[in-house]
Amino acid sequence: MTGEMVTNLAAYRFVGLTGLKELREELILLCKGAELKGTILLSVEGINLFIAGSAEGISKLLGRLREIPGLEDFEGKISESEDQPFRRMLVRIKKEIISFGVEGVEPGKRTSPKLAAKELKRWLDEGKKITLLDTRNDYEVKLGTFKGAVVPDIRTFREFPNAVRELPETMKDETVVMFCTGGIRCEKAGPFMEMEGFKNIYQLDGGILKYFEECGGDHYDGECFVFDQRVGVDPALQETDTTVCYACQTPLSAADQEDVRYVAGKTCPYCFKPEPEKMAERIAAAQAKLDAVCAVSPGSFPQENRRPVNIVAKYDRWMLGNVLRDQFPQVSLEEWEKRCTENRFVSYGGNVRGMDYIVRAGERILQIFPPEVEPEVAKGIRIVWDDEALVVIEKPAPLPMHASGRYHRNTLQHLLNLVYEPKFLRPVHRLDANTRGLVLFARTRHYCRLLQRQFLDSKVEKIYRVQVQGHPAWERKICESAISTEPCGPGGRVVDEKGLAARTDFKVMERQAYGTTWLEARLYSGRTNQIRVHLWEMGFPVVGDPCYLPCGKMGAKQTLDVNDAPMHLESWKLIFTHPVSGKKMEFENTK
Repeated sequence: MTGEMVTNLAAYRFVGLTGLKELREELILLCKGAELKGTILLSVEGINLFIAGSAEGISKLLGRLREIPGLEDFEGKISESEDQPFRRMLVRIKKEIISFGVEGVEPGKRTSPKLAAKELKRWLDEGKKITLLDTRNDYEVKLGTFKGAVVPDIRTFREFPNAVRELPETMKDETVVMFCTGGIRCEKAGPFMEMEGFKNIYQLDGGILKYFEECGGDHYDGECFVFDQRVGVDPALQETDTTVCYACQTPLSAADQEDVRYVAGKTCPYCFKPEPEKMAERIAAAQAKLDAVCAVSPGSFPQENRRPVNIVAKYDRWMLGNVLRDQFPQVSLEEWEKRCTENRFVSYGGNVRGMDYIVRAGERILQIFPPEVEPEVAKGIRIVWDDEALVVIEKPAPLPMHASGRYHRNTLQHLLNLVYEPKFLRPVHRLDANTRGLVLFARTRHYCRLLQRQFLDSKVEKIYRVQVQGHPAWERKICESAISTEPCGPGGRVVDEKGLAARTDFKVMERQAYGTTWLEARLYSGRTNQIRVHLWEMGFPVVGDPCYLPCGKMGAKQTLDVNDAPMHLESWKLIFTHPVSGKKMEFENTK
């Protein structure tokens, strides 16, 4: 068809149709064979189509349709264009050929009287007292409409019934002429308005396009929106320069396309929003979903859980039982033997693995946990920042960051996974279950590495507030005691000169009359329980800490229950460099 004009056919007819599945298959084959593109909608109430191709192909399609009872004189609006306005050929079966959703409206049996385009022009030329009613959607009206027309503010035709009910009662006695693009919507709008009590309803026969064809642009301002790649046509039925915004589908004039807010394929003057506004909307949507997810804790009913045991290079060719004892020394040998006897360790292929199974580096073994109800955790997680690279969360306590011990699904990571799926946020650092406050997540592995590098290079300021038992004699104190690598007691750590290097800077903020002190703590390393261990060693345990007790002994549990008195340790401030913009980011916990 190179060099030839494309013939466009827009047509509809309300008529009872049967055998829709067979007709659909036949029309698909016919149209593809004739190299036609566009859409045909079939329904028990009729047919609606927008098709383009060669004149011969259009004629062939019309010939077949006119063989169907009720479509013997089927015609439509024919126009020409230089290019094919459609990308593919679709034939669909729908409940309605024009979605309206009102029972009792049957255009195939009765419609409102039709008013010819030339007759409407004569009425308007003579100044006859009539009310013009535009039945189209708001984005169509934006391109143009009849002068003085009443324009209901609707986004879809399904909103039209409610818009009609809001029209002034006085309109029910006026002469009303409805119009739309080609007339199909008026076929349903007219009978409905009569049902609502409007006494003198007419519909413009053939719609705006027929009016343009026969009367030009008299009494009309602008152009007409059309539902194909042309977007808009002028009163001479010629394609205009109007395009459609990819993001919000708003028609854009030539002037709109010159606006600095127009970025092809992304934004336009009507949907452009400054980043803070877009972020606020993004956070509000995610927060609403998060609140719904947290309303009933996902671990509040029994479910089987599986947790991986990762085999690092160190454990290559070890027996599984030895790996488990080395990784989790707080669990007894008898307990591991019991779990293996219960067939609770399997490979990803489903094969059961026992204590004497020889593992290989890089392997992952799944540990199966039988169904059980998990302990309740604190609610009130709050999203404070959400952009293309990172998310900042205010975590309540007690709430574990990730699966451990009795917690599988009642964890911050699992809850956020449910909100952000299919994407998953990656924690850049971690907080103890009993510690509340700011925690940083990255949206991708790449951003996570960049942010973690800042932590490793001590380029992140991590500032905590902590309430301790007692009144220190000092105003400032630096603790550099090394911390053990192996867990002890209920899974805590202790000071160990052979352990990992650690540094915490403390500063007194407020000494309180009843024997406690609020301190500021700055972390320059990230060891497990670091602040709590350093303060415990110095004789100032954290108020409410269930593990590091004032008596100098370790408690029986690591994580508080939700009804326990809180531990007074808070991730208060985070200061780092944004991995994309390079800007300094500062966050402060507001709770």
